[in-house]
Amino acid sequence: MSNNGGKLYQKWWFWLIIMILAIFFIIGSAMDAIDNVTASANTAKENVTTETPNDTSNTNDNTEVLEPTEPTTPAEPDVPTEYKNALKKAQSYSDMMYMSKQGIYEQLTSEYGEQFPADAAQYAIDNLDTDYKRNALQKAKTYQDMMSMSKSAIYDQLTSEYGEKFTAEEAQYAIDNLD
Repeated sequence: MSNNGGKLYQKWWFWLIIMILAIFFIIGSAMDAIDNVTASANTAKENVTTETPNDTSNTNDNTEVLEPTEPTTPAEPDVPTEYKNALKKAQSYSDMMYMSKQGIYEQLTSEYGEQFPADAAQYAIDNLDTDYKRNALQKAKTYQDMMSMSKSAIYDQLTSEYGEKFTAEEAQYAIDNLD
């Protein structure tokens, strides 16, 4: 048998695929739980109202009184549901798969992924609360522990356009902080 061959389960990419499939299963389960929590939170938000004062009398004739058109509520701005869903997906990709900004955006917009429109995906990226350096470090630890890769190979994988797509700064942070 040649060195190029070998058993399928001995290939690093085979384990990467297995790991990704397992993570997708976990994400699906987690998304159901997140949706349940979000639904409960939204129900609680709908029950909260803020009263506005009814006294709009003006004693100064030079000052214009503006009456509110609707009560002020502490609710979030009017964001389309598709944008909110893209943000939820982006957060789960960050929290569970430790993906890069570019990786998350491409997963959200891919015809083979989530198929969100570009504007919804960009909203998600712009509003995602995550630390991409932390994600790069977690991903690097996975490569080091599960695939026994060298730091040089991990760096290449983290920055590759065919790999994780982290920035050079994020990948270097990960390499610098590996055990």
